[in-house]
Amino acid sequence: MNETRATSFGLYEASRILMPGFYFTTLLLFFCLAFLPAPLSPDRLGGWIWPAFLFLTVVSGLTMYAKETPKRRRAFQQNQPSTFLQTLARTMPDTEVLSDAEAQRTYFYILNNHVPSLFHEKIFFFGTVYQVMIQVRRTTFWFALLGLLVAGAMLAAGSALPERSGAVLFVIVTWMIYLINVRYNKADRKMQENYQDQIFWLQMNADLVRRILTQERSTRTNPS
Repeated sequence: MNETRATSFGLYEASRILMPGFYFTTLLLFFCLAFLPAPLSPDRLGGWIWPAFLFLTVVSGLTMYAKETPKRRRAFQQNQPSTFLQTLARTMPDTEVLSDAEAQRTYFYILNNHVPSLFHEKIFFFGTVYQVMIQVRRTTFWFALLGLLVAGAMLAAGSALPERSGAVLFVIVTWMIYLINVRYNKADRKMQENYQDQIFWLQMNADLVRRILTQERSTRTNPS
């Protein structure tokens, strides 16, 4: 992997951490302003607000990044290029069936050593967009649900609606963001298009791919 590609990879990976983390911390800030009493609201922290905001951004972003929940969704797992390699290997004579781990390892070898750099940028970009959008959608849903429950409990306890206008506005806006995200969701479709582009490249370079699969089989058969 050359220096430019490594730099781009690091930038996209950092985006997958910082953007969801920033969104989570921003929603948390607005939630506190809307629901907490004035003495407990974040604006009382003074000079500590920005260090706290940065800390929560990084910690929450790393937590969501570590969980990798977007990768468990069907839109991520369907039609992966590594599945194409498994299918292709089955059509080759004297070639063992590749396990998921072997297919993924072979795919990343091809991606890192043979796929053009410009193609790499597209793969990284749409992969990052997918991960960020799914995390944004899920974060919005849980804040919207929490806000709805807390606002409902406050109103049920006798709070007047005008006194809770900030809480009601928070609930309405977060639900609108969530519903728009679901209604006009492009993350899943772009991820599938991203996969299809990679599969098309593998199909157009089938001879190279078969040669690599043959070498990979020889390596497994004769590891020494």
